[in-house]
Amino acid sequence: MIKSATINEQLTSESTISSLRVEPEFIERLMAGDAEALETFVARYINDVYKLLLRLTADKEEASDLTQETFLRAIRAIKSFRGDSELKTWLFRIAINVSNSRFRWWQKRGASITFSFDSEEVDLRKIASSDTENPECVALKKERESILIKALMKVPKKFRDAMILRDIEGFSYEEIAEILQVNLGTVKSRIARGREEFRKHVSTMDL
Repeated sequence: MIKSATINEQLTSESTISSLRVEPEFIERLMAGDAEALETFVARYINDVYKLLLRLTADKEEASDLTQETFLRAIRAIKSFRGDSELKTWLFRIAINVSNSRFRWWQKRGASITFSFDSEEVDLRKIASSDTENPECVALKKERESILIKALMKVPKKFRDAMILRDIEGFSYEEIAEILQVNLGTVKSRIARGREEFRKHVSTMDL
């Protein structure tokens, strides 16, 4: 069981585990349910998964909940990992599915989805960055980031997911196709549509 406290501790850790290469022996230990391997698995990828989900939801609490759900699902499904993709790619696919499931859950209940745009984690690759760090410029930078994030969240989810994976996470088109389980042409189309929608929404805002 992954506890919320563990997630918070791992997210603030400066461990270099995430930079380690995944070895076949490590995968075998994961599949065998080795406790130490499972702990390493969580420590290695928890920051990446949390940041992805934070960018998808723009909500810290939601991202934390979805991160826990992602790892619970991944641990339950680890024996189905065939090794024909990177472990991180497989894990991100689960995270996207978890995010989509939660999104559909809210839609079915007709609930309004709100987002906390004060998160420093979501910086859109510092689109609105500034080299000046005086208080006035910092406040202006945060205001611009908030506007950009609001514009991003207005992009339809299937386009936004592909756009985030490409433009923020830096995945290749082929990797995105693997994560989203769609063909390459669909990936390119969704990214293009996402960028177009994003630019359209930004153009209507006071940036």
